[in-house]
Amino acid sequence: MSLLKQIYSSRWAYFFILPAYAFFTVFTLYPLAKGLGYSFYNVGLNNRDWVGLGNFVQMASNEVFWTALTNTLLIVLGVVPAVIILSIFISVLVYPLRRGAQTFFRVSFYLPVVASGVVLSMVWQWMLNPSFGLINYVLGWFGVQPVAWLGTPGLAMLSIMVVVITFVLGQPVILYLAALGGIPSDLHEAAMIDGANSWRRFFHITLPLLRPTTLFIAVTQTIGVFQVFVVILLLTNGGPANGTQTLVYRMYQTAFEFYQFGYASALGVVVIIIVTIITLILYRLLGRETEY
Repeated sequence: MSLLKQIYSSRWAYFFILPAYAFFTVFTLYPLAKGLGYSFYNVGLNNRDWVGLGNFVQMASNEVFWTALTNTLLIVLGVVPAVIILSIFISVLVYPLRRGAQTFFRVSFYLPVVASGVVLSMVWQWMLNPSFGLINYVLGWFGVQPVAWLGTPGLAMLSIMVVVITFVLGQPVILYLAALGGIPSDLHEAAMIDGANSWRRFFHITLPLLRPTTLFIAVTQTIGVFQVFVVILLLTNGGPANGTQTLVYRMYQTAFEFYQFGYASALGVVVIIIVTIITLILYRLLGRETEY
């Protein structure tokens, strides 16, 4: 059967997915292609001049770009592994509980995922305030002096990582709980008969069979963390001294504060390339199938 005949025979299926594809084309694919084209131009409010690779050359010699790239990679390397480890640990603790208790914890951990990022950022801004924040207030009970969590470069980056972890932890917990339910109980029973303790069963049965879920979470979380923006905008504005400057926030500043849309598009292209490379590496490391 030719390709055209296959498409014609499935015409009603294509008809029903047409709205989704149209939305994707207009609001994702077209802006992506347009941004790729703009990356080779010097685009301002009233001008568009061809510069070829000039934006990328300028980027390579820009110190703020390398700072933003380093900070972005630090956030990804700090948040993604922490989210995976914490979500596995929480899921293993929650999974044996009764259904009602499981539901309670599912809702509790997933609530920040569906809540507004702006609202959550403002809550954290109050908690991290050096003068009247809740965290410094509690530390004061133990004689600890007030800490400028968002005013010190190292602490600001650590604070951003903690905030982002609380934002994104819920979805991996839900996915791991579902994946744990898909592991055959016969494997654990056979291992128990052979004398394997709980640690051996976890590392030799549970963890390997969670690899497909771990791959999905690692890829999606990496993409999501690379796009962290609201937290940076509301908590630090990239400061102090560019200590929390990231590629996406730099792209926002370049486009909507400096009106250098071509250079901002070039930053977006670099983000896509880096995310693609990391994704391929993750598929290489975790993409092997597990047989049982």
